[in-house]
Amino acid sequence: MWDRLGELRSTARFGQFVSVGVVGAVVDNATLAILRLGAGLPELAAKAAGVEAAILVMFLVNERWTFADHGHVGLVPSLRRLFTSHGVRVGGVAVQLSVYWLLTQRLSVTVFIAGTDLWFLAASPLAIAAAVLVNYVAESLFTWRVGADRG
Repeated sequence: MWDRLGELRSTARFGQFVSVGVVGAVVDNATLAILRLGAGLPELAAKAAGVEAAILVMFLVNERWTFADHGHVGLVPSLRRLFTSHGVRVGGVAVQLSVYWLLTQRLSVTVFIAGTDLWFLAASPLAIAAAVLVNYVAESLFTWRVGADRG
């Protein structure tokens, strides 16, 4: 077990995970902006859709890059990791949505640009950052089983 936890300290892997997270944050915020400003969806619904879109994109990039040397190859193992990823990201999503709700619904902050309050977009990366560590540990240990026997 300590070996597995030790592997979590890989600064290269964590750097890759964070880089993939930046891509996910762009997808999340773009989806949020399009659905909120373009389609008029409520903020939390648009944010939830952005989170799901980001999870799918990040899984694909992590599968091919960050954790490419972990886990069995093939469609069935990949689908198992996709479902596991969704399951373990529940903790990160809960952290992210809770922080987002707190920042947008409980704090009285406004960021007006061109006459539009864009605080909901500014709050989103803060909420994402709060969930990064939870997601990294859960994805490493449970989705890609870093440090576990591959046999």
